[in-house]
This record gives sequence, C-alpha cells and structure tokens, in this order.
Amino acid sequence: MTHHRPVDGQVYPRFEGIRTFMRLPHLAEAERLAEADLVVVGVPFDSAGTYRVGARFGPSGIRHESMLLRPYHPELAVDVHEVLSLADAGDLPVTPGYLVESHAQIREGAARVLAAGVTPLFLGGDHSVSLPLLRAVAERHGPVALLHVDAHCDLWDGYYGGKDTHGTPFRRALEEGLIDPARSVQVGLRGPVYGPEDVSLPHHLGLEAISADVLHRRGVAATLERILARIGGPGPRYLSFDIDALDPAYAPGTGTPEVGGLTTVQALQLLRGLAGLDFVGFDLVEVMPPYDVGALTQLLAANVAYEMIALVAVAKRRAA
Repeated sequence: MTHHRPVDGQVYPRFEGIRTFMRLPHLAEAERLAEADLVVVGVPFDSAGTYRVGARFGPSGIRHESMLLRPYHPELAVDVHEVLSLADAGDLPVTPGYLVESHAQIREGAARVLAAGVTPLFLGGDHSVSLPLLRAVAERHGPVALLHVDAHCDLWDGYYGGKDTHGTPFRRALEEGLIDPARSVQVGLRGPVYGPEDVSLPHHLGLEAISADVLHRRGVAATLERILARIGGPGPRYLSFDIDALDPAYAPGTGTPEVGGLTTVQALQLLRGLAGLDFVGFDLVEVMPPYDVGALTQLLAANVAYEMIALVAVAKRRAA
C-alpha cells in the first residue's frame, strides 16, 4: 500500500502549494482512499445555523492554517506521518440552502469514505452535519459511544418548527439509534439556557454531561477519569468537537460563542488524555473564518485536528 505523507517543509516552503490539510496528498478518486489510514474530508455546509453563518468556509480556513503543523508530536511521542498513511480527500458535495438534500449528500459521501476502511476526520460546516455523518458511521459500525465537546448540548427537539438545525443533531441521532447514550458524554456545556429543563436534558436522555464550570473546578484530569469511565469500554467511539467549546477569547470565529469556555491548554490536555482509545471517526465543526480575528480560531482548529490524527496514530502503534 502506498504510504502517503506531505511534502517536506524543509524542501518546499510552507507558503507554497495547493491548500490541503498539512499539505497532504489529495486523493480525489474514491477507489484510492483505501491507500490511507486516515483521510481529512471537508463538509462545507452551514445552512442549518440559527445565528451566525459562515462555517461553509471552515474547511478551507482550517486547511490554510494547518501549514505549520509538523510530523512529530512531542507529548505523545509519535510521528504521525511515520505511523499513518494520511491524505486529504477534498470536500463532500452539498447544496447550499437545502438541508434535506445536503444531508443526504453528506451521508452518501461519508459512506463512500467509510467503505474504504479508513478513519475519517470531517471538517465542518455547522453542527447539523454530525447527523448525516453519524448515519453513515452507524451504518458501518453500529451505534457509537459519543464524546461530544461543545458549549451546547445540541439536544433540543427543534427550532422554528423544524427538526434539523445545528442545535438538534444529537436529539435526532438518539431517536434514530445512532449513538449509545449509556456510553456517551458531553463536555464543556455552559451559558444561559431557556430553563432548568435544558440543564437536565442530557441526563433525561441518558447521557452524562460535564459542564465547563465543573471542568474548571475539578480539573482536566478528573474530567478525563469520568470520560474514560463512560466511553472506555468495548465498542466503536466517535468524537464530535465544536470549536465553541473553547472560550471566545481563544476561538472568536464561531457561530454561537459562550464565555467561560475551555482554554487552549485545557482542550489539548483533554484530547491528549484520550490517547490509547480507538475512534472510528471524528468531526470538527462551527469554525467561521468571516468572524475570526487574526485566524486564531482556524489555527486552533487545525491543531485540534492534528491532535485527533495523533490519537489515531497512537492507537495504531499500540495495536501493532
């Protein structure tokens, strides 16, 4: 199998070339995806946003700010390009303004990626894209344990008479049996809500919820203990990361910012604490370059994606 890796930044300057993630090879043909262990896939859909929009530009912005990422991860002691064959599969097709049609396109496109036997890392897009992605993942792997890092639970029943927005994907996923609530946890929840029933909604639906306030008071290590106790058992796992889990001081370029969020250090520690777990897929959503400041959010998102790649590398190395 061809081992795909990026061009050498010491030979070919990082400001040159086509903007793929980490300057990875672009595998446009579906039949070639099996040559990779992990592929980065853009999902540029944002027509389900209820406040700000602009996450359709997230995949391109994240790719642009990924140019400085290097192969060796010091904290996890892994060279992601030595362990993994990596590629960028481009973007899934969507139809702007048409949610049902776009979700069908996203599910079909994700299913093609998963059929190749690779681990996908999807770059959104608003958080509604997690629903069609989970449909494709569950079709291949069955119900997954969900680790959902976000300021919001995204478990609301609907908005404006509609059932599918960026605030409802995991309610629909539960209803469709795509995720196993007994093995799922939400981290980073915070901000004003409509009433006390919103605070208890994750528990009512069977998930564990760890608020940002609890994380700040108890620390990342204690939070990781609760996460691992919940999702660490046998069975497939999926990680969905909304960039608004971070405080807007670190991630201003997002759709529904909430103060009091995670710091960049906490986010990195949280992800690195998952090393050793095997995930069948990832998504990273709600990055909005039009609202960003100095590309801070896009740079952060690129590094979050890199941490996800490193998790896959560690898991593969341990399984070898």
